[in-house]
Amino acid sequence: MTTPQGARARARMEVTAAIKDEARRQLAAEGAAKLSLRAVARELGMVSSALYRYFPSRDDLLTALIIDAYDSLGEAAEAARAAAHDVVPAQRWVAVCEAVRRWALAHPHEYALIYGSPVPGYSAPEATIPPAARVALVLIGILREAFERRGLARTPVPAELAPEARRMAEELVPGLPPEVAVAMAAAWAQLFGLVGFEVFGQFKGVVEDRERFFRHAAAQLAHGVGLVFP
Repeated sequence: MTTPQGARARARMEVTAAIKDEARRQLAAEGAAKLSLRAVARELGMVSSALYRYFPSRDDLLTALIIDAYDSLGEAAEAARAAAHDVVPAQRWVAVCEAVRRWALAHPHEYALIYGSPVPGYSAPEATIPPAARVALVLIGILREAFERRGLARTPVPAELAPEARRMAEELVPGLPPEVAVAMAAAWAQLFGLVGFEVFGQFKGVVEDRERFFRHAAAQLAHGVGLVFP
């Protein structure tokens, strides 16, 4: 028999999901900057005071949507890595990059929320940091595996960058060489630059066969971080 507490918890989950779904619809229609709790409540047939019991402010709702988006993207990357367990790390890297692209193309408005222009007046709290790191951790894990088992080809960094490279390695990729930390940071930025260009239409009239183009570019990123293809 369902307890009253269980029924209330389930009802709260259902209402929370409905609020998020309507908020995502508004993101697609109006953009994050125009997200309004009152408008969400109106569309759901709720009074604003009732919705505030779920999300006390617009920023709380934005944070929940951002965390959901990062987690969904992270799950896609993790699933791609797991599915590519029987190939070499360089191919696994490309598989994860392609999963990031597919997710972004399937969820363009959520991608814009987490990798597009900052929302005016909103500052992301620390709670968003672990979900935001999931894709990076997948890629770093691939590098770590390759380094421990096969080694990585390394490109020396200029002397003036060496202190920063050592700091990055210690703080971001402990156990990996400074050269790898620098290459990983550059590849990370390039990956989301490539994805963002496609999602936001910057490749129109420039790249037509975007899937093959992206696969090639992801392979170049793999080379850049020191991964070797068979």
